[in-house]
Amino acid sequence: MMEKKDLDHFKAKLEQISSEILSEAEKTILEMTDHSDNYPDPTDRASAESDRSFELRIRDRERKLLNKIKEAIERIDNGTYGVCDDCGDDIAHERLDARPVTTYCIDCKTRQEHEEKNRS
Repeated sequence: MMEKKDLDHFKAKLEQISSEILSEAEKTILEMTDHSDNYPDPTDRASAESDRSFELRIRDRERKLLNKIKEAIERIDNGTYGVCDDCGDDIAHERLDARPVTTYCIDCKTRQEHEEKNRS
């Protein structure tokens, strides 16, 4: 069982990441609605569209990360945070620091990735 101070640390870390993502998303919305994109040169227009598309892909990945953050905070609240979904062992603090949304210990995740690689 993880100590309260550790749970508080990870919850604060997750909330900070969430806040940063939401701030970046807000900037993207403002930039996309604020521009009067009138590019007479087709190459400039294509480049701007490519940039916008790339930005939206990043935001979509971040949206998925926000869902994982929400789930991780729920696990903190219900007492299951830091426990591997596969083997039930505690997930190392170092792993949680590196990837606070993880639900697998390093051994189970490594095994899962190896199995996926072998299926491909």
